[in-house]
Amino acid sequence: MADQAFVTLATNDSYTRGAMVLGKSLRNHNTSKKLVALIGPQVSEPCQSVLRRIYDEVRVVDVLDSGDTAHLAMMKRPDLGVTFTKLHCWTLTHYSKCVFMDADTMVLSNIDELFDREELSAAPDPGWPDCFNSGVFVFRPSMETYGKLLQYCTEHGSFDGGDQGVLNGYFSDWSTADISKHLPFIYNLSSIAIYTYLPAFKQYGGNAKVVHFLGKTKPWSYTFDPKAKQISGSVQDATSHPTFLMDWWLLYSSTVVPMLQEQYGDQPFHSGCVEFPYSDVVTCESGQGESSSLYAQAHQPLMSSEERKQKWEQGQADYMGMDSFDNIKRKLDVFLK
Repeated sequence: MADQAFVTLATNDSYTRGAMVLGKSLRNHNTSKKLVALIGPQVSEPCQSVLRRIYDEVRVVDVLDSGDTAHLAMMKRPDLGVTFTKLHCWTLTHYSKCVFMDADTMVLSNIDELFDREELSAAPDPGWPDCFNSGVFVFRPSMETYGKLLQYCTEHGSFDGGDQGVLNGYFSDWSTADISKHLPFIYNLSSIAIYTYLPAFKQYGGNAKVVHFLGKTKPWSYTFDPKAKQISGSVQDATSHPTFLMDWWLLYSSTVVPMLQEQYGDQPFHSGCVEFPYSDVVTCESGQGESSSLYAQAHQPLMSSEERKQKWEQGQADYMGMDSFDNIKRKLDVFLK
C-alpha cells in the first residue's frame, strides 16, 4: 500500500552503509511497501545520492536546527539528541502505518505481514525481555504522539540513555496489555542472543526473518576480501554470527559498492566503508570515523600484554585479527624453529 512504509535512520556515513544494505535486502525480498530513510545533516552528498536510488523518500532531520518542538525539548535534555532524531519518524503523517528498523538490521525474507500489527508492536529485548527492543517496531505516525513522546523525554529522560529507554517508558504497558503486540523473536533476532542461547538458535534460527547486529562492532567495522570471500579485521566485540555477517558483506559488496563507486569515482571514500581503487579489499571505518581496517592497525598503538590477557579472560579474544589462528600458528612456528 502506498501509505505504508518501512523507515530507518542514519546519522552519519557509516550507518548510512547499513541503511543501504537494509534497503537492498527489503527490495530483494519484494516488499510492496514504500522505503523511507531519515538522515542527519552530517551524511555526505554521495551517500545521500545512493540512498535516493534505494529509498522512495530520503528526509534530512536535524533537531539542533529544526526550530520545532524537538528543538525546544533539546534545550532541556541535550543528552537525548539522537533519541529526538529517531522520534521524528512519528512526523511521517503522510503514511498511515510504518515499521521502523534500525540501520544495523538486515531482512532475510519478506516481512510485509508486520503491517497487520498495531502500534506499538515489537520483539522482546534479549537483555531484559520485559522490555521491547526498539530496533524493529510497528507504529502509526501522529503529531499528537510525537508531541507526547517529546514531553515524556523532557520530564522523565531515558533509563538507558537512548531511544529504547524512552519508548519503553512511554509504551510502558507493552509487556502486559496485549500479547498480539509481542513480535516473535525471529523478527528481531539479536546477534548477541545467538551466542548467549545457542540451543534456541539451533532450534529456531532457521526461521529468522530479520537479523539485528547489536553490539559495538557493526558489519561495516570489518574488512572483506570479495575474491576470497573472507572477513577479517580487529574484533573487540565479536557477537555477529559468521553466516549473517557474510550475507551482509556479500550484499554490500555486490550491490552497494558499485553505486558508491559511481559517486566517488577513483577517489577513496573518506568516511564509512572504503573501496581501495587498486585493491580488491573492501574495508570500513567505525562510526566515530576511525578506521578499523588492517591497514590502519599498523599505525595504532599495540595493546599491552596485560590488556590482551584481560580481553582473553573476558572472552573477547581478537580471533579474526591479532589472535587469529593463522597468527597464533605463525608465532608457534617461529618459537619451535
